[in-house]
Amino acid sequence: MKKLGLIGGTSWHSTIVYYRLINELVGEKIGTQANPEVIIYSLNIELMREQNKEKINKKYLEIARTLQTAGAKALVICANTPHMVYDFVQPQIDIPILHIADAIGKEAQKQRLKTLGLLGNRPTITGDFIPGYLKANYGIETIIPDPQYIDQNHHFVSTELTRGIFNDEAKSFFLEQMEILKAKGAEGIILGCTELPMLIEASDFHLPMIATTQLHAQMAADFILSEN
Repeated sequence: MKKLGLIGGTSWHSTIVYYRLINELVGEKIGTQANPEVIIYSLNIELMREQNKEKINKKYLEIARTLQTAGAKALVICANTPHMVYDFVQPQIDIPILHIADAIGKEAQKQRLKTLGLLGNRPTITGDFIPGYLKANYGIETIIPDPQYIDQNHHFVSTELTRGIFNDEAKSFFLEQMEILKAKGAEGIILGCTELPMLIEASDFHLPMIATTQLHAQMAADFILSEN
């Protein structure tokens, strides 16, 4: 099995889910008598809250190099938003970062979905690191919430979900956003915050939901078990 490096802490709640899922998914293939070698670097989420892109880029590059030196054969960033560093970090290290948008794109293609709604915090839904990647590599169009709802999206993610607060108010808000995205042409919904699948289940809505945490963890497990 290949050794994997995880960059977590954004938030630690979802990092726990990643670690559990990766071990469970690998265990389904190899049995419970063993488990994969995983190196976890859990950073302080305050780095992301500062929204200083240069500082974030430098820290993620430092962490990526640390994990590479420690023997990781690939890296998984255990959240959606920090993938903003991908274009900066990937060219400066010698191991692959398993991009969360590849997990999204492959699942969308499998379900024959061409247009997806995207929910998440402000950097994720207003940035291009997921929509642009999906368009360039999979031909998938992305629809984001209307401008008047972006602050509320960000509020629920950054001040509640990433702090382990899950309540009916947040759930109702995101379900309403899904209805709006569906009306604008979304064929499926990207739960673009790794805590959103902890709030909303597939049975809560009548469109396919792309739960990034589960799909990204499966991508990680597949890499660990791959022969090439």
